[in-house]
Order: sequence, then C-alpha cells, then structure tokens
Amino acid sequence: MTRPDDRSLSPTSTSPFADPDLTVVHAQMVVFARELGELYSAERLRSRELQQALEGVREMYVATMKSLAQVVEAKDSNTRGHLDRTQAYGLALARRIDPELAARPEVGYGFFLHDIGKVGIPERVLGKPGPLTDEEWEIMRTHPAIGAQIVEPIRFLGDAVEIVRTHHEWFDGTGYPRGLRREEIPLAARIFSIADSFDAMTSDRPYRRALPLERALDEIRGGAGTQFDPIVVEAFLELIEEHDLLAQGDAPLEPAPVLRAV
Repeated sequence: MTRPDDRSLSPTSTSPFADPDLTVVHAQMVVFARELGELYSAERLRSRELQQALEGVREMYVATMKSLAQVVEAKDSNTRGHLDRTQAYGLALARRIDPELAARPEVGYGFFLHDIGKVGIPERVLGKPGPLTDEEWEIMRTHPAIGAQIVEPIRFLGDAVEIVRTHHEWFDGTGYPRGLRREEIPLAARIFSIADSFDAMTSDRPYRRALPLERALDEIRGGAGTQFDPIVVEAFLELIEEHDLLAQGDAPLEPAPVLRAV
C-alpha cells in the first residue's frame, strides 16, 4: 500500500499534495525554453546571413583590387604575365619555407597585388622603352608606399599590406622605401623579393633580352646576404633543382590558386 507521502510531487501531478505554484513555474519554464530556442535559431540565421554578406563584400573588394592590379599590368607591356608568375613562384617558395604562412590567403593577395602602387606612376615612366634616369627611378620607387596606401584600408587583407610595402627592401638595409634590414623585413616579403627578381631577370625588357636561367640563378646566389635572405636563397635554389627548371627552360613552378577563384 502506497503512503500519501510516497506519491510523485511533480508539478503536473494531480495529487492534492502537488504545489500549484510549481505547476505555474513549470509551464512558464517550458514557454521560456521554447522562446529561447526560437530566438537562438533566429540569431543563427541572422549570423549566417551576415557572414554571407561579409563574404560578398570581401570578394568584391578583392576582385576590385585584382582588376586594378591588372589595369596597371596592362599599362606596362613589359611586365605582362608578371603578376601570375610571381604569385606562383612566391607561393611555391613559401610552401617550402613555411607552409602555414603560405596557407594564409592574405599572403597570396599580397603577392598578386605587390605592384598595385604603380597605378600612381606616370605612364611616361612606367612604360618607358629603355632604362630609367635617376629622377625617374626616384618616381618609380614610390610605388610600394602608394600601393600600401591603397591596400591598407581593407582590413581583411592584413599582412598583404606589408608585402606590398616592403617587397623592395634589401636584406642588408639598402632597399626602399624604409631601409629595413634582416628580420625587420617580413618573411613573406623576403620570400617574394626573390620571386619578383627571378621573374624580372628571366623576362624580356625593351632594353635587354631575358637572362638565361643559369645566369639568373647566379644573380640570385650572388645577392644572398645583400639583396636577399641567404636562407630563402638556399630554399629557392633547392626548389629550382627539384623541379629541374634548368632542363625545362622557363616552365612555371606551380599554378597560383589563391586569386584565380576570386
């Protein structure tokens, strides 16, 4: 026989011993939990919609920057294809030295956008069919700072700004625009400096033919410790040897996937 005090005292019990206040509280909690769940679902939906909107804005910004960089490249017939090639070389080298660095999207953005500041260089200088005068070189050397000013307001590009700003710094401190040296120069910029120089040397210019690959590699070797980080030079030469570019001529190291989908 069950005694009265052994009976369930749940808020929904019909027992005369059940507390009517607990029944009300229980019902209120059920309603609160349901409303909280609905609010959470609505917030998740809004968060997803906001994220999609932000991704759309991001893609628009990158596409705009890419288009601007390609406009600059189109203005200078001497460097056509330079953006894609240097991005490919730079990412291949970055993957060898620091895979985590290479995987960061802003690094690929910085490699592709490195010359965007040339949009502010007069065409008489940018497209001159011959060597530049000292005065013209002074004008040309402003393009990293101009490029950084263009890219810097776009926050998600992050480290891309410093790649744009410092890719002409030299390891010994004699580069421009700031005269940074050694580890003061971001690693990504030290990597890209070699990719940029290698492509410049192995491409035709109005005032000279492209250097043979072995000669270009000699120049890279000779620049270790002055223009280039010696550790990065060593990694680059190993990369060239692994891909057997000496036998392939000007074959690219790898495709550059980062900006192609943008």
